[in-house]
Amino acid sequence: MAAAPAFSSQYVLALDAGTTSSRSLLFDKGGRVAAVAQREFTQHFPRPGWVEHDANEIWQSQRATIDAALHAAQASPRDIAAVGITNQRETTVLWDRATGEPVAPAIVWQDRRTSAVCDELRAAGHEAEVSRRTGLLFDPYFSGTKLAWLLDQVPRARARAERGELAFGTVDSWLLFKLSGHARHVTDATNASRTLLYNLHTGQWDDWLLELLRIPRACLPEIVDTCLDAHSAITIELDGIKLPVTGIAGDQQAALFGQACSKPGMAKNTYGTGCFALTNTGSRPHASRHRLLTTVAWRRGACQFALEGGVFMGGATVQWLRDGLGIIQRSDEIEALAASVPDTGDVYLVPAFAGLGAPQWDAAARGTLIGLTRGSTRAHVARAALESIAFQSADLIEAMQQDCGQPVTELRVDGGAARNDLLLQFQADLLGVPVLRPVNTETTAFGAAAFAGLGIGLWQSQAELDSLWRLDKRFEPKLARDAVAARRARWQQAVARSRDWAIPD
Repeated sequence: MAAAPAFSSQYVLALDAGTTSSRSLLFDKGGRVAAVAQREFTQHFPRPGWVEHDANEIWQSQRATIDAALHAAQASPRDIAAVGITNQRETTVLWDRATGEPVAPAIVWQDRRTSAVCDELRAAGHEAEVSRRTGLLFDPYFSGTKLAWLLDQVPRARARAERGELAFGTVDSWLLFKLSGHARHVTDATNASRTLLYNLHTGQWDDWLLELLRIPRACLPEIVDTCLDAHSAITIELDGIKLPVTGIAGDQQAALFGQACSKPGMAKNTYGTGCFALTNTGSRPHASRHRLLTTVAWRRGACQFALEGGVFMGGATVQWLRDGLGIIQRSDEIEALAASVPDTGDVYLVPAFAGLGAPQWDAAARGTLIGLTRGSTRAHVARAALESIAFQSADLIEAMQQDCGQPVTELRVDGGAARNDLLLQFQADLLGVPVLRPVNTETTAFGAAAFAGLGIGLWQSQAELDSLWRLDKRFEPKLARDAVAARRARWQQAVARSRDWAIPD
């Protein structure tokens, strides 16, 4: 019989509860992925602008992937030292405490049904104070207005919530409630900071915010640290084996930690459907002058904070070239096509298909392809599409640097589009700092595992964890700064032409 791997009793199980699928990953002490399992779940679109999930399907798919990952590794729950959870942050679940059954479909972070409520609250002059307390803006993205909508629309929900019969949570809370046999109703500070109900300065649910949104405190979860020790761990049971959950984090904060961005000024950018950039700002929250979001990066006794901004159209721009225009057949074809020309030929694509996010925040902006001549080809359009992702991210990171008053000295990257060397080289050129792609691209799941392993002492220190981060490729700036300034000025001209285009309904 072959000897068992030396790390077999040292797995950390990471549960990655995403928007379209549930994943479970086993990490060994070296930070390597030993096994991974994934299961998609159904996306529901009952009305235009509405996006819902079946919370029970999320739970069942997540539980199934745990078993599948263990089977793939030929392991059992006894081989798990600790569990970490990371999740889509703002999706809202409301359930019956006694039965553990949802009382309505989960409202997904992408859902826009509370837009009118957000507009009313903004018009009433509340946004400045809400932003001061929460670091957020009025937007249906966040879970507070989703919860208020559920309490208003589900029969008897508000009265039941006030009596403590109903429980609210983001997906981390929901999974922990189910995994703990209905014993624990908790969330961590990163997820709490995305609700519009959490005060960044006190680290607690805020009574003024609860009154503003008419949310009963009795339905809210207990707020715990992102990284828990053995004494504060949340006990769950898998196949009769009790295990400690010692890491809980929202997905983008988990990715920041998984990228070893442990010091102020360190930044990461995730190139997914959209792009999410976070900069570690240290022990105090920084208010943004560019309508970026101030958020909890993690809490280990004391809070670490971050500035966050999102680009709506990152990899989705490449998908549009594939599905909308038919310029490419597969997304991975874009790099070779774009590299077949030396530049864009002064063609610029502003992918404002859903408006522009930070720092412009123009919901009326629309996609613009400008600079076309008879000599323009699909290769020029492909290159302009790739460059648009880097231009948008550069605008965002520049705003972050201005807000926090310290330079970003390097950018760590992950996500599907981070495999594209042409994109990352152009990103380094625009920013004038190195762009670093790690060997381990499972940074979100590893962030959850890292919090969990640190909590139980599997990794003894932040420095030991940081040493697990390994470089795959480093992209150094090559383009002269005057050339960069000219390209960015031209980009801003294109952005200006995309703005305020949509005709109001």
